[in-house]
Amino acid sequence: MDFFGQQEQARRQSRTLVLLFALAVLLIVASVNLALALLWAWANGQPLAAVAGYPRGFFVTNTVVTLALIGVGTLIQSWNLRDGGDAVARMAGGRPVEPATTEPGERRLLNVVEEMALASGIACPRVYLLDREDSINAFAAGHTPNQAAVAVTRGALTRLSRDELQGVIGHEFSHILNGDMRLNIHLIGVLFGIQMIAGFGRTLIDFGARVWGRRGRDEKGPPLQLVLMAAGVVLFVIGYIGIFFGRLIKAAVSRQREFLADASAVQFTRNPDGIGGALRKIGGLGSGAGAGSRIGHPNAEQLSHLFLGAALPRLAGGWLATHPPLAERLRRIYGRPMEPLAAPEIPPETPVPEPMLPDIPYFAPAAAAASAAPAAASTAAPTAAPGLATPHAAPASAPSKLPIALANAAHDPQAAGALVQALLLDAPPARDGQLQLLATIDAGSARMAGYLRRELDALPHSVRLPLLDLAAPALRQLTAPQRAALLDSCERLIAADGRVTLAEFVVQAVLQRRLGRHAGRAVPVRFTTPAALRAEAALLLSLLAQVTLRAQPAAAADSALPAFLRGAAACPELALAAADLRPAAAIDFADVRAALERVNQLAPLAKPALVKAWLAAASDAGGALLPASADVLRALCSAIDAPLPPALAAAYGGYDWSAG
Repeated sequence: MDFFGQQEQARRQSRTLVLLFALAVLLIVASVNLALALLWAWANGQPLAAVAGYPRGFFVTNTVVTLALIGVGTLIQSWNLRDGGDAVARMAGGRPVEPATTEPGERRLLNVVEEMALASGIACPRVYLLDREDSINAFAAGHTPNQAAVAVTRGALTRLSRDELQGVIGHEFSHILNGDMRLNIHLIGVLFGIQMIAGFGRTLIDFGARVWGRRGRDEKGPPLQLVLMAAGVVLFVIGYIGIFFGRLIKAAVSRQREFLADASAVQFTRNPDGIGGALRKIGGLGSGAGAGSRIGHPNAEQLSHLFLGAALPRLAGGWLATHPPLAERLRRIYGRPMEPLAAPEIPPETPVPEPMLPDIPYFAPAAAAASAAPAAASTAAPTAAPGLATPHAAPASAPSKLPIALANAAHDPQAAGALVQALLLDAPPARDGQLQLLATIDAGSARMAGYLRRELDALPHSVRLPLLDLAAPALRQLTAPQRAALLDSCERLIAADGRVTLAEFVVQAVLQRRLGRHAGRAVPVRFTTPAALRAEAALLLSLLAQVTLRAQPAAAADSALPAFLRGAAACPELALAAADLRPAAAIDFADVRAALERVNQLAPLAKPALVKAWLAAASDAGGALLPASADVLRALCSAIDAPLPPALAAAYGGYDWSAG
């Protein structure tokens, strides 16, 4: 199966259908103008063609009011969904799954979601469970990849194997990574806006029924009461016709996106029996089309296009079908027809008690916490370029599994904050001053951060940054003041030694995108091609090239220029030359942050060209991605909400993230 070909075909068809949706709105505007023109001509006894007889601005007013109704309705619903995936999940009756849950089924679900998030390089989505739904279904929602939510029905949790559940989560991650979530939320808003026209028509009908004014003998034409009621009926009918065609186009968009997500799920998991088995069990659960994925919540129809399978049986076939037929989806996955599978509930696993986070960092005196483990020696290599030091080398005896203390800390909101602070602690003796500073803010956090830093020192460097993604759901549970306080403490830790190192910049860049004031908000598109950001691209490529130079043995390279030119060649439209390379001393991290903010305003389909250039600059002459450059590249991708390229995702593989 040509997965990439299927993805590109689905993208082209989806873009066409979105344009058709915009055309439907224009047709609604034209219909409203025509209908109201007929009513005006009828009410005033004039022929329809007598344009001069219409009041000045008649058609403009009709158009503005119609678009305003659609726009206001869309804004109202968009405001209701301002929390993105969390709001949509609550709208569907979802319950958030606590990151520290010990219930076996929920723990398995969280593990699968975390694995997929770490592999794709995005923040781990918040996970919700639809407790009252015994069917097999799921959806992903959100405005940006790093602030997404994934919701799964109770039936999917109890009836699917781990591989099948992984296939379902892979399907939903396709919606996250391919931009479907934002499109789906916009469709919810626009449909609500179109419905406002029908609602306004119903209001006119009710108002007209209450108008009882009498007419004089000399007045001509129908009474005002009848005119208002007729206008209301026209708008009501046009509104619901618009809703019908809106649902029709929404269903077509959803059908194409489901083919794309199925193909991506197989691509992510390398296992067609994952998503394939889940779809076969949907077909084998219950009787009748759509019964195996039925959603009983009152908002099921409004959210129908988000789900893995048809949320309502009546939407499982025909023009308004929100999903392709299961038989066709299975044929595309397997290349041949496949029969449904029985979907009995799988007996729950026996819960295995997990060791909890040691109490020492919270309750022990500072001296005891400091003596709990030997202080780690600095392994950072000094360089001539300020802030571009090579990251810590991996310990020779690094554990192959994530330590229990770090796993538990990543799933607890308060401990996750201390974990973030631990990532910013330097080697002694600078660490001592940072911990003293942190103790003036919160003594408990200082002890916790010091303890967790000693755990981090024993890990390979490639494991540390993904911990931020793993801790994302726990950090999102912090209140806005708590997030602001955490970011403030992190800035103070970074500024404690009067300089910003590369490692600190990387952590800070990820944190700002995850927890900053604008986290989760959709970024407006202001640039359509990378060429419009030539200066910013030169700065970011220079940063990666300088890091790549310092990450290689001295004999391998003596200049950052080859790495810079490799990146420039990977994106020819930038037209960068050797003269555009910036020396390390001229790279200021404040400029880098400003550049990333502008690059994040690049059109989504143009971002992969820049990521390709970054990847080339972060690799050595043989094309191998260097670990030191991988962290920087990961931070850059995170800052612009771009998924990791496969080569970068592979650089973080090979580690067992199950606590041990």
